[in-house]
Amino acid sequence: MEEFLSSCRETVKGAPTAAVLHVVLGNEACDLDSMVCALTYAYFLSKTEPLVVPLLNIRQVELPLRSDNVFLLQRVSLSPDLLLFRDQLDLRALHRAGRLRLTLVDHNVLPSSDSDLEAAVVEVIDHHLLERDSSPSCPVTVEKVGSCATLVTERIIQKAPEILDQQVAQLLYAAIVVDCINMAPSAGKVTPKDSRLAAALEARFPALPEGGALFKMLQDAKFDVSGLNTGQMLLKDMKTISGSLNVAVSVLYITLENFLQRAGLEAELSSFCLKFGFDIVLLMSVSFSESREPIRELAVFSHSAACRQQVSHFLEQARSPALNLRQISSPRPHVTAYLQGNSLASRKQVLPLVKDFLRERDADCLLGDGRLGDMEEEEEESQVPPTPMNSLVEGCPLDGGLPRLSALDLEEKFSKMADGRADLRPVNQPDVCPSGVEDDGTTDTRSVRKILE
Repeated sequence: MEEFLSSCRETVKGAPTAAVLHVVLGNEACDLDSMVCALTYAYFLSKTEPLVVPLLNIRQVELPLRSDNVFLLQRVSLSPDLLLFRDQLDLRALHRAGRLRLTLVDHNVLPSSDSDLEAAVVEVIDHHLLERDSSPSCPVTVEKVGSCATLVTERIIQKAPEILDQQVAQLLYAAIVVDCINMAPSAGKVTPKDSRLAAALEARFPALPEGGALFKMLQDAKFDVSGLNTGQMLLKDMKTISGSLNVAVSVLYITLENFLQRAGLEAELSSFCLKFGFDIVLLMSVSFSESREPIRELAVFSHSAACRQQVSHFLEQARSPALNLRQISSPRPHVTAYLQGNSLASRKQVLPLVKDFLRERDADCLLGDGRLGDMEEEEEESQVPPTPMNSLVEGCPLDGGLPRLSALDLEEKFSKMADGRADLRPVNQPDVCPSGVEDDGTTDTRSVRKILE
């Protein structure tokens, strides 16, 4: 595997001008399953095809956010420096030149932002809901198993079992165990095929780590945020919803108390909101008691007191589901904090509530109830200019936003504004709707990837 991955960069650089490059592309989440499938299926194809490379569908700087991916690569002695990332290969230029073939793994449709590459898709292997038709020019293998790595393992065992070694087997086995939640039937993820293929790998490679221990190590690595700064912690597991306000909903894998004690936190939150055009950030903290019961906390950050109070009140009054919020002390003046009594209500249940809040708020604004006008007046009074749209475009002269405003400058500025007067208005961003997003009107970290610096 190392030799193959080492050759991929040379393949990209040294390919003849007219040569066609076959790219195996995982989904934009680039979770463990997606990464493993891209690497192993490209390796499989390389035994019978020239010029095949795996491509991780994130920017290189984002890999540290996938701490479980990094842990697994270290575990199997693969350097991240061997990998190719989306910002290192211009797929559109290859496609325009008629030099691109795409195989999709762990997703079966391209996002709207990549729809112009559709004609290059030649094969699909996936385990999600089928959203494309099969055709003679593009065979589609989609099966509702727990892990896409199960389907890749099956293909390799059937067609080229000789390429399986301890390293490749451990990559595939780890992805299956993680996606199938430690192969536990009670989790509702594992299927008979997942169990059969995992058992086949165990039988061929007795030295594979025990599944339960491997699952725990990878879960611990996924939730380890010790090396991340505040912005990375927010981006690690984030979805956004947009209406008249732009709202980020970030899951934190530390207690809310520890997060709120971080030095310079409000300045960093302010800078984060300005950079990405967010009006509100919802922080959903998940930790565990000694008996391994989940403890959920929720916090609302916004420099606009009106915005913060409106969304807080809406969530307090929510009944479908009821979050059972109990306000707790917050050391940050622009953060409202809660203990969430309903520990079963994850972000999956909270996102529709936020969507309902924006829908009601937008309807009220359209009815002319005065709130929209009030907020426009607040914006005019604010002396912080909105971030120009083109300052969020990579490589433009304004790249980096407002260079004279540091995070500390922002904090000082906001601290001088009376609550209710300052209102960070949404940045007029391009409409990005990537793949891998539930049909709930949300996008996740991938929706801001193109404006990451």
